[in-house]
Amino acid sequence: MTGLVYKSTGSWYTVKTDDGTAYECRIKGKLRMKGIKSTNPVAVGDIVDFDLEETTDTVTGIITGIQERENYIVRKSVNLSKQMHIIASNIDKLFLLVTINNPPTTTSFIDRFLVTAEAYGITAILVFNKIDTYTEETKYEQMYLEHVYSKIGYKSLKVSSETREGIEALMAEMKDNVSMFSGHSGVGKSTLVNTIQPEFNLKTKKISEQHSQGQHTTTFAEMFDLDFGAKIIDTPGIRGFGMVDMEKAEIGHYFPEFFAIKDQCKYHNCLHKDEPNCAVKEALENEEIAWSRYRSYLQMLDGEDEHYRTDIYADGRNNDAE
Repeated sequence: MTGLVYKSTGSWYTVKTDDGTAYECRIKGKLRMKGIKSTNPVAVGDIVDFDLEETTDTVTGIITGIQERENYIVRKSVNLSKQMHIIASNIDKLFLLVTINNPPTTTSFIDRFLVTAEAYGITAILVFNKIDTYTEETKYEQMYLEHVYSKIGYKSLKVSSETREGIEALMAEMKDNVSMFSGHSGVGKSTLVNTIQPEFNLKTKKISEQHSQGQHTTTFAEMFDLDFGAKIIDTPGIRGFGMVDMEKAEIGHYFPEFFAIKDQCKYHNCLHKDEPNCAVKEALENEEIAWSRYRSYLQMLDGEDEHYRTDIYADGRNNDAE
């Protein structure tokens, strides 16, 4: 039999077949994905092959194989090993919930998210949330950010769970897709899910409570069917995605505005840092590339940690100078 993994608890997996029947499945023996060293062999979103096992009381399944993944999102292991935890797989769209000041979402966080999405080949959309709380100052900041990212080619939505503004547009983007929400703690992810599908209130609350009780080191994702022909993967406890292991020369490939002009650089292996006649640095000086994007690129190039120097403003300044 073949089915889609909706939930993982580490040892048991809820697998749903095309006819909507759900089976609790486990893995027998070792099951490895070629070329992937992960702490969890099966992830939410995987399409798996399984056999049924019948006992006197229940019918369970044994997962025998995982079909090839189109993409996957990981969280890196906290130790120095090359292992990682696969959060979810086969995702169509990643939605990053951005709030301007409650809490602030920094451009370095946004850019790491977008680079990760580019590396995994997943469509990313910025969702500016809580727009009903905007002041004139935060409206200006949101407009500036939307300008920066739309110029690169990223789509933005403005939504409010309070007034339901933009909710229909968001649902239209999610329809017929497997979607995943992300964002800092407090950006309103669970509230937005409940606005889209109110009866999920208990489920999201239950999951959040589970992870507030010391469960943050092992994150269990879960997929939900929405009543307008969409699926959403909820990932409580994730504040950021693990960066893909990549060579320094590759990082610029995942900045679309850098990649578009890199062949104009004097050196084919230009890192856009100290090299002469660099098209990216020339575009930066001509204000054709945002300073905040270049700052984020340098952080990634220098291997700075995800949570290091996240106090970057939209125009590239940081508050160390203030």
